[in-house]
Amino acid sequence: MINMAKNSTMQPPHLWIKEIQEDEKVSGCYLVKEKKVLKTRNGKPFLNLILADRTGEIPAKVWDRAEALSSLFQKGDIIQIVAHAGSYRDQIQITVSELDLLKEKPDPEIFLESTPEDPSEMMRSLRQILRGVEDVNLKGLVDSFLGDRKFMARFKKMPAAKNFHHSYLGGLLEHTLSVCQMAIQVAAHYPQLNRDLLITSAFLHDIGKIRELGYDLQIDYTDEGRLVGHVVLSMTMVEEKLIGLKDFPGALAIRLKHLILSHHGQYDFGSPKEPKFLEAFALNLIDDLDAKINGLGRFMERDRHEGAWTEFNRMFGKYFLKGKMQPTRKAPEESIKTDSKQRTLFSSDASTP
Repeated sequence: MINMAKNSTMQPPHLWIKEIQEDEKVSGCYLVKEKKVLKTRNGKPFLNLILADRTGEIPAKVWDRAEALSSLFQKGDIIQIVAHAGSYRDQIQITVSELDLLKEKPDPEIFLESTPEDPSEMMRSLRQILRGVEDVNLKGLVDSFLGDRKFMARFKKMPAAKNFHHSYLGGLLEHTLSVCQMAIQVAAHYPQLNRDLLITSAFLHDIGKIRELGYDLQIDYTDEGRLVGHVVLSMTMVEEKLIGLKDFPGALAIRLKHLILSHHGQYDFGSPKEPKFLEAFALNLIDDLDAKINGLGRFMERDRHEGAWTEFNRMFGKYFLKGKMQPTRKAPEESIKTDSKQRTLFSSDASTP
């Protein structure tokens, strides 16, 4: 950390939230995710805050001069603080002693997390997968998006969500690549599925997020995102490309639109339609799996709760066990070899009982 004078045009010192330990002095600039003025049992006002940087979030309390300090900033502002870290109910939280609204424009990289993967390498992998689409009509649609430089520039950079899964720059590309990779495996395992249709829908199912989401110092919904949503926007963007593909079969277009409209699976999850054919079921399950593994994994990695279990997850309504399973000790190779003459129930020459 570099110590800078107050009101300097250079960045103030910053301690990453994930590095904050109990009984440690904390200084830095943080995004105000939540702000409430509450009162103690004695009627004294205090500030209850959730502060964030790209490494996580942390609860913060301001016990003194709460009303005066509250007037200095709003939710969504960046504040510069000096604080002390403690523990409350087995969770790290900080008590703020000094606070001011940050006057200088902060470095966005402090607040916006980026994908841990190489975006260029991910894009190469995605293009390689999409080159494997053989259906001439679907390939033409895919190529119309891949050849759209403005679209691809945003697609490569955008997050996949505001909060839960892949909620960082490059997250949309990372999520899409993962869904496409799993689509290949699922289609290979279930030959009754239309491989090209499943892969194409895996690529296009979330493209509307480039219009649903925006970011500056934090990720948030656009007006279009709140009023229309990425599911409908994705279908609309596909329809816009289909206008230029004169010979695209109408029945195939309807199937593709249904895949996009039903990929959330249930009406309760914001899906305008529920899956009504095999590829639609497959896409919903693959998409849901990738989102939950990423989202829950990040939740567990960022958990600051002491002990073997995470804090309560409101989305899933449960606690989660932390830590990884230790590798099981393998049995000696000799003990798992079977006699080549030993018969089993499934041996071709096994006698029928």
